[in-house]
Amino acid sequence: MNVATSAESRAPGGVHEPHEGALFVEGVSVSFDGFKALNDLTLYVDHGELRCLIGPNGAGKTTLMDVITGKTRPDEGQVFFGDRIDLLHLTEAQIAEVGIGRKFQKPTVFERLSVRDNLTLALKQDRRVWAMLRARLSGAERDRMDEAAAQIGLLDALERPAGELSHGQKQWLEIGMLLLQEPRLMLIDEPVAGMTRGEIERTAQLLQDLAGERSVVVVEHDMEFVRSIARRVTVLHQGHVLAEGSMAQVQADPRVIEVYLGE
Repeated sequence: MNVATSAESRAPGGVHEPHEGALFVEGVSVSFDGFKALNDLTLYVDHGELRCLIGPNGAGKTTLMDVITGKTRPDEGQVFFGDRIDLLHLTEAQIAEVGIGRKFQKPTVFERLSVRDNLTLALKQDRRVWAMLRARLSGAERDRMDEAAAQIGLLDALERPAGELSHGQKQWLEIGMLLLQEPRLMLIDEPVAGMTRGEIERTAQLLQDLAGERSVVVVEHDMEFVRSIARRVTVLHQGHVLAEGSMAQVQADPRVIEVYLGE
């Protein structure tokens, strides 16, 4: 099935306004047992942008990620990827196929396998683990894997068991695994929780390097880290966009100070 064509043909009314950015979330609401986790939320992310999402616990950040990746269906609203793909008509697997990748807060690497084997699993389409590990990589695949390993700072650790890596290195390995799936939009949830200061600085540089060729949306509570990477910040509160702009702008917003930064 052609995912893009299928999504477009099944859009409400069969048509929608053309979009030029990477992600368009418009008027989205989600309720759980009467509680509005998202409330008429609208968010736009440009191609190649590095966007940070901040806000207090319960603001709707995780629910928004769930909507974008198809885990949760909204009660109302629209979610488009690029100018053609209506994500609300796709399954989670189809959303990953069109180029949206998500990294959760806790690393989910295979700790008994080497860094190389973890990256190999990310490369192959056959999801049977042992079939993937026995398969011979092509020269192009080896080059892609080495490039990803170098980008995440683990080229010299390819033969190490993933379980021996530091917490930060495991986070980088999972980002590398995500990279090998070639997403055009990466959703990264609290990447620096539990990291050392050195690892945080390395992660900041990595995420800045990743943006440009792809769009990156980062959910994070570490304000020093957000200040180090963010050009544009969106503040969520009670399922709605409370404020948006540069870090300096949102830090100076009295509403943001009251509900989040003043905590």
